[in-house]
Amino acid sequence: MEYVVYEQNGFIGTLTINRPKALNALNKQVLTEINEALDEICMCSLRCLIITGAGDKSFVAGADIGEMSVLNREEGTAWGKFGNDIFRRLETLPVPTIAAINGFALGGGCELAMSCDIRICSENAVFGQPEVGLGITPGFGGTQRLARIVGIGKAKEMIYTASNIKADEAYRIGLVNKVVPQEELMATAQKMAAKIASNAPVAVRLAKKAINEGLQVDMDKAIVIEECDFGDCFATEDQKEGMKAFLEKRKEKNFQNK
Repeated sequence: MEYVVYEQNGFIGTLTINRPKALNALNKQVLTEINEALDEICMCSLRCLIITGAGDKSFVAGADIGEMSVLNREEGTAWGKFGNDIFRRLETLPVPTIAAINGFALGGGCELAMSCDIRICSENAVFGQPEVGLGITPGFGGTQRLARIVGIGKAKEMIYTASNIKADEAYRIGLVNKVVPQEELMATAQKMAAKIASNAPVAVRLAKKAINEGLQVDMDKAIVIEECDFGDCFATEDQKEGMKAFLEKRKEKNFQNK
């Protein structure tokens, strides 16, 4: 692949958007390669996925405007579906995902970050949904995920004004989980990924499933989803190992992902 690099070290994978001369902007090829990378990842050996951008200026500076500028209505709808399908696939990936945001996360870049479970950014990060200034709406989930993450009022303000916000404001409104110096970004993401990977993989996956599915229904249905996933844990060897380690007062746990 030309613009996407995937590496795995132990249980932790890192997917890097590698188009720094274009500030890692998303064109059709980049999105296709992200999708192909997800095809190739072996979920049986992966416990956490980090997504980042190449260089120190940009995570993803948006979608490729030149490519979008010539689209008609039908092509625009299809382009939105193309990106949304991939981002939704990422959002529902069985393993947890961390966006390590190293600079600009605008338009499609902000939408890509919001498709991840957790967002950590560098101090120079900038977020925004500038689409209405270009005569379009956010098209890769921005109108939906931003409101769910930061609240309806703030999401409408950001989208209607097409205004960017800096890292400290993104943290204040809950768009990101943590802000760190640029040079500490990847180490921080990897440390969190390692902490996630050290826990029972089946339980982590079921927790993600319960959260994602539960948010789409009312509370009465949501707690039933939780009860079923909770019960499923008791059919795993990892549950037996985790509780045995607790009762034996030992820190070392040998989770086998089954």
